Amino acid sequence: MFKRLKLLFSAYLILPKKNFRFYIILFSFALILILNLLKLLMLPGEINIIAGKEERFEFNIPAQAVILSADKACINLNNKRIGNYDKINLIKPFSLTAQQEGTAKISLRFLGIPVKEVNLSVLPDIKAVPCGKTIGVRINTDGIMVLGTGTVKNADGKNIDSSENILKAGDLILKADEKITENKEDLIMAINECRAAFIKLTIKRDNQISEKKVPVVKVSDGENKIGVWVRDSTQGVGTLTYYNPKTLTFGALGHGITDVDTAELMSVKNGKIMNSEIYDIKKGEKGSPGELLGNIDKNKIIGEVYSNTRFGIYGKIKDTSDLNSAAVPIALSSQVREGSAEIISCVDGNESKRYSAEIININRYSVNSSKSMVIKITDKELLNKTNGIVQGMSGSPILQDGKLIGAVTHVFVNEPDKGYAIFIENMIKQENNILQ
Repeated sequence: MFKRLKLLFSAYLILPKKNFRFYIILFSFALILILNLLKLLMLPGEINIIAGKEERFEFNIPAQAVILSADKACINLNNKRIGNYDKINLIKPFSLTAQQEGTAKISLRFLGIPVKEVNLSVLPDIKAVPCGKTIGVRINTDGIMVLGTGTVKNADGKNIDSSENILKAGDLILKADEKITENKEDLIMAINECRAAFIKLTIKRDNQISEKKVPVVKVSDGENKIGVWVRDSTQGVGTLTYYNPKTLTFGALGHGITDVDTAELMSVKNGKIMNSEIYDIKKGEKGSPGELLGNIDKNKIIGEVYSNTRFGIYGKIKDTSDLNSAAVPIALSSQVREGSAEIISCVDGNESKRYSAEIININRYSVNSSKSMVIKITDKELLNKTNGIVQGMSGSPILQDGKLIGAVTHVFVNEPDKGYAIFIENMIKQENNILQ
């Protein structure tokens, strides 16, 4: 390091003064170009605006945005209609409005060179009902999920790795010998009824359908085995974030349901959200996340689950009798600010209450949408009951300035009074994608 510095200093001494100034200017110019290019690349890959409302932008980057396709969004730039291949100067502040829902694809160009594409989505101007109600969630997988493989001891006492290198964790078994497998019992029956040396399984892996032949092993009790652990459903407690009073579509949890063994996002065939009543709380401690303990009333179904996504679970509300009915406007991420906020959560019985909180960090460019905000619980009552955020509170809606801005998603394991949150615009956009 010191030798390099010495060489640079020596070069500085022998450089002609004029040439040195030239190199300094050239270096400064190149550095400015690189910094502006990095700023451009750091812009989000998706931008959302609300139909009929003006959204202002100020990037201050010497670059252009070129409209590649505007669908039916009818975009106005500074109140003037623009269309395909029109350009937006990103060095100056500008405003965008769109009169109806739609999408647009935009090319970001630096020195005339395309460097990134951005999707612009126009969301409906809706009001949503924030809930904060604790719910029981049960989902049935779209196929039988493989958790892992193992050895099977055959009738002769020999260990056989029947499914090894054929099936793997995360596979979804859809059929067994052409019979649809609705649940684990269907799979077990098909294996036992198999009279061949192999059973043919239709599986889904990485969204691709294929067929696998798995050796069937006859064990000492006469049954057939293939050496695989599977799951066909999961159940737990979470929080209902909101529902749309016009469509009765709901969003909950703020993050997807992943399998505890495989960490894969579970593919949903169908599911239910049910009434739940909290009977105890395991407080969060440093290094150990707490938990809401609730009784699930399987006879009181609130809604049907249609989809499990990385933004949460979605479906249709069937019964609103125990839910809040006051709708509020939603806020885009650009309108969210650091400072005071509220969360709605149920940590006692089945009563949802508002608790004070604070938004202490905002990351509008987060790759992980479920970690776009950092929230800190400041309400003394809630801190006394839970020490902050605990498992089961995922999905608790966050309000600021009278608008629904997001939902709690994760707790900081070493700081239970803090946690991550998702912007509500991401949940609403996902809802629209499902409805389409």
